[in-house]
Amino acid sequence: MKKRLVVIGFIGSTLDFVGKGSKRWDRWRPTISLCHQPSLTIDRLELLHDMHSKRLVERTRDDLHLLSPNTEVRAHFNPLKNPWDFEEVYTSLHDFVRQYPFDPVNEEYLVHITTGTHVAQICWYLLTESRHIPGRLIQTSPAKQDDQPAAMGKYEIIDLDLTRYAKIAHRFKEEQAQTFAQLKAGIATQNPVFNQMIEQIEQIAGKSRAPILLTGPTGAGKSFLAKQIFQLKQQRQRLSGKLIAVNCATLRGDSAMPALFGHIKGSFTGALQNRPGLLKAADGGVLFLDEIGELGLDEQAMLLKAIEEKRFYPFGSDHETTSDFQLIAGTNRDLLSEVAAGRFREDLLARINLWSYELPGLAQRKEDIAPNLAFELARVSQELGEQVRFHTEAKQRYLAFATHPSAKWLGNFREFGASITRMATLAEQGRITERIVETEVTRMQKQWHRPTTDLASIYLKDAAEALDEFDRIQLNGVLRVCESAGSLSDAGRQLFAVSRTQKKQANDADRLKKYLAKFGLDWERIHPSI
Repeated sequence: MKKRLVVIGFIGSTLDFVGKGSKRWDRWRPTISLCHQPSLTIDRLELLHDMHSKRLVERTRDDLHLLSPNTEVRAHFNPLKNPWDFEEVYTSLHDFVRQYPFDPVNEEYLVHITTGTHVAQICWYLLTESRHIPGRLIQTSPAKQDDQPAAMGKYEIIDLDLTRYAKIAHRFKEEQAQTFAQLKAGIATQNPVFNQMIEQIEQIAGKSRAPILLTGPTGAGKSFLAKQIFQLKQQRQRLSGKLIAVNCATLRGDSAMPALFGHIKGSFTGALQNRPGLLKAADGGVLFLDEIGELGLDEQAMLLKAIEEKRFYPFGSDHETTSDFQLIAGTNRDLLSEVAAGRFREDLLARINLWSYELPGLAQRKEDIAPNLAFELARVSQELGEQVRFHTEAKQRYLAFATHPSAKWLGNFREFGASITRMATLAEQGRITERIVETEVTRMQKQWHRPTTDLASIYLKDAAEALDEFDRIQLNGVLRVCESAGSLSDAGRQLFAVSRTQKKQANDADRLKKYLAKFGLDWERIHPSI
C-alpha cells in the first residue's frame, strides 16, 4: 500500500499573501504551489501560523480545497513573540514535533522550508537532520520557464543523509584529523589517555569559553598545549584578541597585583604612568596563567571576580575596567591539597575546574618517545640551521635507554628536548654517533640518581628539575640549616650571621621567609609539627 504524503510547514505571511482577487491565481504562492505539482499528491498539509495569519490560513485552505480537494489542511496555532529568536523558535518547534503523532510506517513526511523566517528554516533543518522529524526537506520556488504557469513554480526535495555523500564525509574526517595533529603539534601519539584528552579538547575549543585547567608535572607540555588551543580557537575565528602567557611563579609579593590587573600612575613608588596589566592585554583572547597555584590569596580573589564578572579594579584605581578573556590555567600542584592547606581559594578552584585535564608525564607515555624523538630532532635541526640525523646503531641505543623502565624523565618533555638538543649540537657533520649517545646516557643516569641529600628534589619534587644548578646548591644549603634549626628566627640568624650585623634592624625571619616563598616553600612545610 502506498504511503500517505504529509507536508509540514509555516504559512508564508509575506509570500502566501497576494491579495483576495482572482489575480491571486496568477501569482506564485509557495504553499499553494505544493499542491500544484503534478508529481506530488499531498494527502495532508500541516500549517503552522500565528494570530496575525489566521485569516490567511483560512483563505489558503479554501484555495487549496479548490485546487486539490483531496488534500486535508490542518491549522496549528503557533504563538511566537519573536520569530527571530532562535531559542524561542527552536523550543516551540521542538515541542510541536514531540507531541506530533508521526506514523512513518504508513506516512511519508516532507518539511516545507520556503516559508517562515530564516531562523525557522534553520530549526526545521536541525530537527529533521537529527531525526526528530522522520522525513526530508522540500523547497519551492517560482518557475522560470515561459511555458509553465507562474503559479505552479517548482520544487526540490533535499535529502539530509550525509552518508550518501562520501566526499563530504571524507572531508569532515580529514579536518578532524588535522585538528588533532595541530593540538598534538603533528606528533602521532599512541597513548590512549592523551588521545582521548585531545579529542575532547578539540570538541570544546570551538564551543566553550569556560576556563580550562591543565594539570601535570613540570615539563609535561602544559604551556605548549595552551598555545595550540589558542591557535585552534583563532583558526575557527572564536577569538579576536591575543594569547597572553605568564608564569605566576614570577609574580610574587607587591609586584603581582599591578602586573596582573594593571595600575594607575602614582599608585606606588615607580608607577610613573598608567599600565593596563596582563588581564586587560588578554581582552578578547586567551590568558594563560601557568603555575596558578603560586598566586597569593588576594590575587586569587580578584582573579575570581574578573573571571565571573569580566570586571576588576586596576591597582590604586577607584574605577573598574573590563576584559573579556578565556582563562587557561596550568599547575603542577594538587590544588585540592592546596585548598585544604588554605593556600588556594576553594571558590576559585570550583570556577576553573569545569574542564580539567591531567597531562601524563613522559614516563607514562614511553610509547610516544620514538615519534617525539623525530619531532624534537626536526625542531633542533631547524634551530641549528643544518640537518641532523642519528646513526642507526646510535638511535637504537638511545631509544632502548629512553624507553627502559628505569628511565625516570623527571623533567618530562622539557628534559627530553634538552637531551636531544645536546646531542644534536655535538653531532659530528650532522650525525649523532654512538659515542655521543653514550655520553648523554651517562649524563642522564647521573642526573636521575642524585643522592637523597638533594633536599630541593625532596621538597619541590618535579619542580626541582627547572632549577639552575646554582639555585639548587644554594637552596639545598638553606634547607639543611632550616631542618636543623629550632625556629624560623633561629635559622635566619644562622644564615644571615654576617649581613645582619650591618643592618639597623635585622629581620632575619622575614628575609628567610621571603627566600623560601620564591620556591613555593614555607616554614610549616619544613617543620609541619611546629
